[in-house]
Amino acid sequence: MKTDRELIELAARAAGLDVVMTQPFIGMQIRDGNLWRPLDDDGDALRLAVKLGFTVEPGKCWHSPYGPAFGEDVLCGEMKATRRAIVRAAASIGEQ
Repeated sequence: MKTDRELIELAARAAGLDVVMTQPFIGMQIRDGNLWRPLDDDGDALRLAVKLGFTVEPGKCWHSPYGPAFGEDVLCGEMKATRRAIVRAAASIGEQ
């Protein structure tokens, strides 16, 4: 099982991004000075999916009928699952 950092580095490789440095708990700084955080940022994840030609279907998360699981609302959980699926798919391409 790869760490989030490893997944993001491999995804960046697949997307052809030049990572300058990794800032723990913040993201990866790419050559143009911007932070790249596809596991946390919907826009970064969508741009990654488009760049790699992915077709995306929203991810699903299971939630208790008694309230949101782990403090996340349903939408946030589904968005998080979708971003993670995009990054994992990109990482598998970057690994090759």
